[in-house]
Amino acid sequence: MASLRTLLILGRVSNLPTVWSNCFAGWLLGGAGEWDRLALLCAGATCVYIGGMFLNDAFDAEFDAQHRRERPIPSGLISREAVWRWSVVLLTLGTSLLGWLGREPAILALQLLVCVVLYDAYHKSLDWSPVLMASCRFFLLLTAASVGVRGVDGLALWSAAVLGCYIIGLSYIARRESAPGLIRYWPLILLGAPVVLAYIVNDGYFREKALLASAIVALWAFKCLRFTLWQSPPEIGRTVSGLLAGICLVDLLAVANQPPVICGGFLACFGLALLFQRSVPAT
Repeated sequence: MASLRTLLILGRVSNLPTVWSNCFAGWLLGGAGEWDRLALLCAGATCVYIGGMFLNDAFDAEFDAQHRRERPIPSGLISREAVWRWSVVLLTLGTSLLGWLGREPAILALQLLVCVVLYDAYHKSLDWSPVLMASCRFFLLLTAASVGVRGVDGLALWSAAVLGCYIIGLSYIARRESAPGLIRYWPLILLGAPVVLAYIVNDGYFREKALLASAIVALWAFKCLRFTLWQSPPEIGRTVSGLLAGICLVDLLAVANQPPVICGGFLACFGLALLFQRSVPAT
């Protein structure tokens, strides 16, 4: 039997607050609605995320045996076969829970599942795999929006798209963490996509709130990037972990016009992500 800590490391559960943040933001962008539907949404998304992380390690077992021997499978803490079984159960359960929320969430959840499986299977061999990773978060946000009373609209689509851009920029740096090589700096521009959208879609009083949230996102991104861009040797892991937690801030930016108590929920997720990273690696 694998220990609880082994399962937590396999599932990279320190990133779960960013999943809940995506769900909360998407649900608000979709017009919100009943809180029990949000709870079911978060439960389904949690299972899909953890199942996807298990599947990731199952596919990467040979790579990790050479480059990341501290991971649970190569270190002998759990068998690869057990990880395969866990991943299938969790992905099936999570997709079923999301499908229970309605026809549109079910369709989007299936697209999310396809992106998760494709990313896990091919992310080591495809140079553009960050796009697949971004697609996972894109469809997660849209699935969440479809659960709201208004459903998916133009703002939800654009918000999901710029979140995907942020993930692409983050993922290109993350590729260099376990497989050293030349860091491409141009994708870092994509980290600023959420700030650009927030400036365009908000005006008047709402623009002031958006500018404040934009400043928070930008300052956090620069703080994280300095560990890679302005430090020798670069600490890519610290940059990636910080930017992952920053997903919660990007979600806050997407719904910056909400009341302070709602905005506080995203800051709480951000704080939880940083807290969890102290115990369980984010990557």
